[in-house]
Amino acid sequence: MQNFKVLRYQSSDRVQWNKFVLDSNQKTFLFLRDFMDYHSDRFEDYSLMIYNGDELIGLLPANKMGDSIYSHQGLTYGGFVYNASAKSELMIDMFKATLSFLNQNGIEAISIKELPYIFLNNPTNNPFSYICFKTNAKLYRMDMHSVLDLRYLNYSRSRKNGYKRGKKNNLVVEETNDFKAFWDDILIPNLDKKHDVKPVHTLEEIQLLKLRFPKQIRQFNVFNDNTIVAGTTIFETENVAHSQYISGNADKNTLGSLDFLHHYLLEEVFADKPYFNFGISNIQEGQKVNEGLLYWKEGFGARSITQGFYRINTENYRLLEAVFV
Repeated sequence: MQNFKVLRYQSSDRVQWNKFVLDSNQKTFLFLRDFMDYHSDRFEDYSLMIYNGDELIGLLPANKMGDSIYSHQGLTYGGFVYNASAKSELMIDMFKATLSFLNQNGIEAISIKELPYIFLNNPTNNPFSYICFKTNAKLYRMDMHSVLDLRYLNYSRSRKNGYKRGKKNNLVVEETNDFKAFWDDILIPNLDKKHDVKPVHTLEEIQLLKLRFPKQIRQFNVFNDNTIVAGTTIFETENVAHSQYISGNADKNTLGSLDFLHHYLLEEVFADKPYFNFGISNIQEGQKVNEGLLYWKEGFGARSITQGFYRINTENYRLLEAVFV
């Protein structure tokens, strides 16, 4: 007989939380507390731990805003973290118990930012879409990630020519632990000029995260005559090299700097990785796609996978009560 118990995360649960994340269905360091808590001053944490009796069976990284919770507004992706061997019935019942707990505690809705399948240990073990169907979830946003299966590199003529320009211009790629030059000289000016926004992470925050995750967060810069002209910040997990930031100066097309950089990353640095994720090209909450950016990413052979954003009314836990017959 299942006896579910849902508790809010406390700082004293840190060791147990992290251990469960490391042994779970996914391979990403973003759900570890050392990453989640770097911006705890910006978000009201409402993370949950789900037990069956005394056994921890699931986690929900989340924050609270008003009468809703989100999984998690400070992370690229979210959703439930569960044991890789968990079966569908347990996962559906765990979801039901969580919705019921939230409903009883005055939370009207939960918004879930789907975890793309490339980050899962076992992509076939994921009944999330069925749960959304049963709970009348509202799909309010859909993003497309440009993902490259690194077994099938397929450069377009434009990307090949860009690499050749970079080679002709004697560009040099260097990995560094110092993010300042890329942030101050390339990334911040570009985002300000093109989109009137700032990077999600301040320079101080990305440097702090680098100290906490020295192997997972990596910075690659491109130089022309000892001057930085482009760069990328990579969040590396077991299955995926994910581009958190990509940016070049005004001469990036003439120099071929970004093509040269990514040829190096795909052919040498991450050649043994299953996937390279260039990230999204969506704007306006998923409603529009930056055509030029998508064209550039797909020039390496990347193709789109989707990431849904769903909102579920917590009172709909009742719709999961009679699923199994």
